[in-house]
Amino acid sequence: METTFVLISCDLGFEKIVVDELKKIQTVKETQGTFGAYDIITKVQDQDRNKIKDVITKNIRKIQHVRSTLTLITIPEQDKKLS
Repeated sequence: METTFVLISCDLGFEKIVVDELKKIQTVKETQGTFGAYDIITKVQDQDRNKIKDVITKNIRKIQHVRSTLTLITIPEQDKKLS
């Protein structure tokens, strides 16, 4: 399973609208509002890394009121879950 985190900046006051749109995307597994330089962090997962790239460019970045994104692609060999 490929995992990617997308940090999203959106127009002021439109965070909830963006989060609601993110929830409609099948590969989006988690989304959370944040304080700081980015407004939202979103976890995207799929078996196919190319599908994740398509979702980011064709879906997430096209959501109205999304101003910019920063994509962090994880390294599967370094995946460690804390318990």
